[in-house]
Amino acid sequence: MPSTESSGRIHTSTATVAVLPEADEASVTLDPDDVEIDIYRSSGAGGQHINKTDSAIRLTHKPTGIVVTCQDQRSQLKNKEKAFKVLYSKLYEMEVTAREEAVSKERRSQVGTGDRSERIRTYNYPQNRVTDHRIDLTLYKLEAVLGGDLDEIIDALITDDQAKKLANSEE
Repeated sequence: MPSTESSGRIHTSTATVAVLPEADEASVTLDPDDVEIDIYRSSGAGGQHINKTDSAIRLTHKPTGIVVTCQDQRSQLKNKEKAFKVLYSKLYEMEVTAREEAVSKERRSQVGTGDRSERIRTYNYPQNRVTDHRIDLTLYKLEAVLGGDLDEIIDALITDDQAKKLANSEE
């Protein structure tokens, strides 16, 4: 009960919590066999030099279909290095986006609407009571539970989970 409550009514609040593993840094490995390299003559301004040398590079990443072209430099080697950097950055961006999507999906699956009908556990301070609504377990030792003594709740949840798995395997 809040100290400002003069009528003695109990106020309730809800909270949603998602527990997710920390995401690792996205790592991209670029297999040279997955990249098709095309070398051709540049186009556009640049005089006779671009008409005589094959300095433009086109990289095609076969698994994703990403195509990167570069004809900025006069050197084929420099264009190739720059094209590989651009390709790597695009693949890295795709990997990071995929990981963020997976984490977001996991978070959405764990956190509901926060509505009271989705309640999992009730902590009742005036009655020193903790109730886990998933397994209909009520304990009258709120201070101990809040202090970290969760063994009884965890054991009951494990037993319930094993019973459900056993029931599903028999079907």
